[in-house]
Amino acid sequence: MTTKDRSLAALGLDDVPAELPLTYPGRPTPEPSLLIGDLLLPLDVRPLRLGEWYVEEREEERRLDEALADLGQVGTGHRHPVIAVGSNASPGQVSHKLTRLGIPATVPMVPTRVRGIDVGYSGHISPAGYVAGTPYVDRDAETTRVVTWLDSTQLKAVDDTEFPDYRRAILPGDAFRMTMPSGERLGAAYIYFSAHGVLADSATSQPRPGGGDQSELLTALLADSARLRELLGPDPATWVRRAGADRSLRERGTLLFGTEGWVLPQTDFLPYVDESAELRLYDDLSPLEDSLPCHG
Repeated sequence: MTTKDRSLAALGLDDVPAELPLTYPGRPTPEPSLLIGDLLLPLDVRPLRLGEWYVEEREEERRLDEALADLGQVGTGHRHPVIAVGSNASPGQVSHKLTRLGIPATVPMVPTRVRGIDVGYSGHISPAGYVAGTPYVDRDAETTRVVTWLDSTQLKAVDDTEFPDYRRAILPGDAFRMTMPSGERLGAAYIYFSAHGVLADSATSQPRPGGGDQSELLTALLADSARLRELLGPDPATWVRRAGADRSLRERGTLLFGTEGWVLPQTDFLPYVDESAELRLYDDLSPLEDSLPCHG
């Protein structure tokens, strides 16, 4: 296998929802991998800590921490696990977010079994024009979510793309079981949740299931609201084009979500909010090098 075979384009993982909103949430990495710019190299899972797993490259293998060091990047022990619930699980989106800021897009990405959360849709319209995902607490749910392992600079960059529409929380592993493919359980991980609440299904008043096709979601929302059709209709392509170009339309559409009675408040994550991250965002402090959680 060559690195050329592992390009995001060759793997069909180069979607960038920020540029093509109707592709949201993009395609998540299907296996434990190391993202390096526009390459996605597979990780050979071992019954060991993440840094001891092996990277497969050019028909050779070497330990992940050694590969990161050779690239001039910090090892897994100085990285922060972040549960991705939307486009941050997509290698194409992660690479786009970081490289456009001049930050190396070198990120381990590991599908992980997570218990206690499920994913719906945020009660707002994003700057790109789509309706993004958000987690919500469901103690009976157990799903596979990609965990990205970000260094402090990358974490700050992602914070900046999420705030103020999302807040960052620290989920403790004893309350939210997170199991790596190696069988190791994480002691904690970060997650971003919407500050705008979660969209409810009008028929059930429960969170509308997330992660599906964006066009289908927008079609359903337009069908359920004459006021939304007037504002952003008649179809999903018109919605994302108009909303992505006009902040006032996004804000009016977001207000309509509430007026239609579709938004459920999110309070279950509040006890886990990372206050230090929010202080830094408000005060424009430097990255918190000792921010928890890290993983050895």
